[in-house]
Amino acid sequence: MRKGATALKNVAAVILGGGRGTRLFPLTEERAKPAISFGGKYRLIDIPISNSINSGIRKIFVLTQFLSAGLGSHISRTYRMDGFSDGFVEILAAEQTPTNKDWYQGTADAVRQSMRYLLRLPLEHVLILSGDQLYRMDFRDILETHVENEADVTLAATLVPEEDVPRMGILKTDERGRVLDHVEKPSSPEEVERLAAPTVVREAFAAPAEGRRHLGSMGIYVFRKEALVDLLQDPSKQDFGREVLPSAFGRSRVVFHPFNGYWVDVGTFRSYFEANLDLASPMPAFDLYDPVNPLFSRPRYLPAAKAQGSRLDQCLIAEGSIIERADLSRVVVGLRSVIRPGAVIRGSVLMGNDYYAGEGNDGAEHPEIGRDTFIENTVIDKNVRIGDGCRITDKSGSPDFDGEFHYVREGIVVIPYGQVVPPGTVI
Repeated sequence: MRKGATALKNVAAVILGGGRGTRLFPLTEERAKPAISFGGKYRLIDIPISNSINSGIRKIFVLTQFLSAGLGSHISRTYRMDGFSDGFVEILAAEQTPTNKDWYQGTADAVRQSMRYLLRLPLEHVLILSGDQLYRMDFRDILETHVENEADVTLAATLVPEEDVPRMGILKTDERGRVLDHVEKPSSPEEVERLAAPTVVREAFAAPAEGRRHLGSMGIYVFRKEALVDLLQDPSKQDFGREVLPSAFGRSRVVFHPFNGYWVDVGTFRSYFEANLDLASPMPAFDLYDPVNPLFSRPRYLPAAKAQGSRLDQCLIAEGSIIERADLSRVVVGLRSVIRPGAVIRGSVLMGNDYYAGEGNDGAEHPEIGRDTFIENTVIDKNVRIGDGCRITDKSGSPDFDGEFHYVREGIVVIPYGQVVPPGTVI
């Protein structure tokens, strides 16, 4: 039996889902970042939970703080473990205690404040994950690396292009693969050069790409439980990347696990937008149709989507949607979307709706994309009504902007949650 498989019995996954998500505003105005819709019918939180379940990990904690009600509702309705197992997916929201009255102050502080729940379980290892990344990983592999190297800490790493080095946490290793340093967002050319991985380390990856010389930390960590408790003793160390991991070098055995697959941090508008649109391409980097490692989400029991007299090219259309004589190209269409005749939509993400017209919405404007509209390079949040004859055009290259009915972020137009855009509006 694989050593990673044996370790599964004594490991819990902790998913960090409590950040404000300011870089994804206004999508995070009404919800926590991991609760943002993705791929037409999923939430971002479904990715780390699904990876954990597909890897055989059944003890899963999700740490939340900001706007956590919607996230908690989704998790409680989606992830109900077998009553004959000891598995669970449990929300741990920030809470006051007799000894602490503060919010989570960072990623490490969130885990520190939640340690009493972890220590109640017979654990040997703790797997810490981010709630806003797109990837598919068998965590048995990183656990195997962790156990075989008798490591205190194991960091998942991927080779990153040179242009991404200044925005990531970069690992410095020796030729045996032991991690010696972790630097957040190195900027100077001298420091970037110092952090270049040895050739023998880069060869640990299945197909090292030309020009990729640096190991980027993926924000996926395995800690031996005792090592985690020890490293979190100092309450002034509040962030894993900036403070806790650097303090581990010299006192703990830290190694890296090479990851060769697709991985994207969807914490910015551009990365979120492009990752969504890629799902609708003929050969997406992230395959939603993998029968072995499915992406789980809440079952909604909606009817199949229907399209009448429409032209659809590279579209991902979620169930319950109705498309009438429209023209769509490179579009992700979310649950219960209604698109009226004459609409033309290009390169956009529609998050869909929580209800149909007249379905318990207290007489509010029914959400839909109106007749003869033109929309391109846009993210439309849930429950939005776009009036007839509106035009929303590409804002690539435009500065960020806050308008009456919309925002512009990284050249992408964003129509916020529940917005009603009057007929004939030009954006």
